[in-house]
Amino acid sequence: MNRMQLIKTCFFGALLFGLTSGNSLVLGQTVSLAKKWETSATLKEPESVLYDKANKVLYVSNINNPAGNADGNGSIGRVSLNGDIQKVEWVVGGMDSPKGLGLSKGLLYVADLTKVVVIDTKTAKVVRTIPVADAGMLNDITVDAQGVVYVSDSDKKRVYRLNNNQAEVWLEKDYFQKPNGLLAHQNKFYMMDMTAGIFYEVDKNTKELRKIAEGLTGGDGIIPYGKDFIISNWNGEINYVTASGQVTKLLDTKAEKVNAADIEFIPEQNLLLVPTFFANKVVAYQVEK
Repeated sequence: MNRMQLIKTCFFGALLFGLTSGNSLVLGQTVSLAKKWETSATLKEPESVLYDKANKVLYVSNINNPAGNADGNGSIGRVSLNGDIQKVEWVVGGMDSPKGLGLSKGLLYVADLTKVVVIDTKTAKVVRTIPVADAGMLNDITVDAQGVVYVSDSDKKRVYRLNNNQAEVWLEKDYFQKPNGLLAHQNKFYMMDMTAGIFYEVDKNTKELRKIAEGLTGGDGIIPYGKDFIISNWNGEINYVTASGQVTKLLDTKAEKVNAADIEFIPEQNLLLVPTFFANKVVAYQVEK
């Protein structure tokens, strides 16, 4: 074997090892998370965090006793972009177990068990409650480029669309197990089936589904990152998922019993925000390449 053949053999051997080992040769070395800040642990079981670019603030849904369900003690908190809690309970009343959050035309939409609560971000007042007939457990919310609001129902295995302040079933499949995370992005639609561990792309016109990745049991929030995605695992993981379906774990806090619920991303700061549920705080990580 000459010198050039030896170099080629070593290179392709290293490449093969990188692709077949637990660490991705590409992602494992080039994408990582570095903690930047965390809030005080005074939030109340934060499930979702949402960035309001117009008002330069973060909204956090406080479930406040997940076992209580329809107990009326849920709330929305406000957090500054550097992690200072402005108000643990910025909006109180009319919410039981608030989870997913979405913004459309200056209004904050909150998935709350069997209804969607609508809040005016200027006045911090509940302006509307939209009951969802036959709902089980409304979970995540996403808003498309046209301002249309979509809500997942993890118990009834559906996705609803709001139309003229009415909820209509938009997507329903017999094989869904627990639809959770939703993402409307660049005229495409994505969904995370939490129990099945499958990450789907949904054709908005035909409603046909394409599997992007599997093995993501516990998958919760979805955010876009370039052409790829970052997906949280409620049990305490953050995973990087490429458009082609390659999965790389970026963070694992299960040993510390710190959850990773419905995440958010601030593109201007390259900052990933992770609500920690029972740990009662939001943690921010710089996404580094």
